[in-house]
Amino acid sequence: MEQHPLVVGVDGSHDSLQAVDWALDEAVRRGGGLRIVHASSWEWYEGHEPSMGISGDSVQAYAERTVAQAVEYASRRTVATKVTDVEVTGQVLPEDPAAALIRESHRASAVVVGTRGRGGLAGLLLGSVSLAVAAHAAAPVVVVRGSEESRGSRFGRVVVGVDLAERSAAALDFAFRAAELRGAALRAVHAWRCPAHEVPDHPRGDDVVEGHTRRAEQQLAEALREPVRVRPALHVHRDVVEGHARTALLAAASDADLLVVGARRRKGHVGMQLGPVNHAVLHHCASPVAIVPHP
Repeated sequence: MEQHPLVVGVDGSHDSLQAVDWALDEAVRRGGGLRIVHASSWEWYEGHEPSMGISGDSVQAYAERTVAQAVEYASRRTVATKVTDVEVTGQVLPEDPAAALIRESHRASAVVVGTRGRGGLAGLLLGSVSLAVAAHAAAPVVVVRGSEESRGSRFGRVVVGVDLAERSAAALDFAFRAAELRGAALRAVHAWRCPAHEVPDHPRGDDVVEGHTRRAEQQLAEALREPVRVRPALHVHRDVVEGHARTALLAAASDADLLVVGARRRKGHVGMQLGPVNHAVLHHCASPVAIVPHP
């Protein structure tokens, strides 16, 4: 049983209802609660949309209706599937959506969001709220995207990006548990690059490639040693790839139920705390993506 609930942000959009579906399934697996929140304040609303004569009362009424409908939707699903151990609750939070979800992350086992909300522009691959939450939340953040098969965990495979052991422990723990809860296999991907190989016409000696590959395999083995010891029954496929990490991860996750990657939180840093690999998978992955913070 989880000590803290899963938190899912909703705004009435189709993407946010998909996030509710994913979060409810995950709460059932974990045996914990599901907290549905909608953050909305009149001041924030006025700053982002033309008022068109809309009052603060109507915004509040919409917010309350949005949460109530999402809670009712999730509760109906629990009844239909005879789930009895997941408590579904909801709340309207009178503040900026990203700030609210980031604050909620301090007492959540994970935060779940959709790709784009009602205000998302069609040309944007990921909504600004989802991106901000993924960048700054204290808990893992799952951005629900991809096909129905992937969102429904029908592929039986979880993919995790692996860096050096000290940078990957949190992401690996999350990924191993996710695979175990789904009864899925785990694919651990570690990418390496030799800049000289990317220079046109540069000779590629077999001994040099073998040396880089062997070092990468050792780094992957070291990172996996402890999680494999803790969960020895889990089937783990080790994948060492030469090239950009983002390319390797996107390819590996094309038929996965979940992609898990780590993100470093830099204390005192006020900018976006996501690297290029994080950005690439959040914008382009064919499966849900879990961003797991590590020190």
